[in-house]
Amino acid sequence: MYIVCSDLEGVFTPEIWISVASHTGISELKLTTRDISDYNVLMKRRLEILRNNNLSLHLIQHVISSLKPLPGAAAFIAWLRQRAQLVVVSDTFVEFASPLMEKLGHPTLFCNHLTVDHLGNITDYNLRQENGKMRVVESLQNLNYKVIAVGDSYNDISMIRQADTGILFKPPKKVTDDNSDLPVVHSYDELKDFILEFIDNGSL
Repeated sequence: MYIVCSDLEGVFTPEIWISVASHTGISELKLTTRDISDYNVLMKRRLEILRNNNLSLHLIQHVISSLKPLPGAAAFIAWLRQRAQLVVVSDTFVEFASPLMEKLGHPTLFCNHLTVDHLGNITDYNLRQENGKMRVVESLQNLNYKVIAVGDSYNDISMIRQADTGILFKPPKKVTDDNSDLPVVHSYDELKDFILEFIDNGSL
């Protein structure tokens, strides 16, 4: 039995925070886990920016509602579901992801959640568990699944390395250079070939 564990943003959808940065004009919100490897450092800085600029959850959800999946993403997911199970494993939040999941056909999603006050301000973030992406892969392997991991950022590396096989999807050069031993693809067609080769061989 095969399961694909994939990141969400940068693989199937645009980066949410980059979209918020474009909407608000706050360039520092463009920083993602492609730029900063420590997720906690990144999120604390994001929350500080939201507080300083009075940006509410409602505004972020408004931006997200306008986003569309990356070209070809929904078709790729439909193709994949005929061949393997898919679990989207993301560091995003339930409060952000729902509109995107609907547009992708409601794949299973493991992610985090936010603490929001009565005024709609995001006051904190809550990780499902530390190193959650790797833990998902590890747990599925303990259930005797073969896991293929797909991601594009620093926070995907432990998941990719834990999996039976894994690959970087359109990563920035910095991530590639720091993980030069990992395979890389730049299109859904190339990703299909990688997955099929693994499934056809049974394992690497």
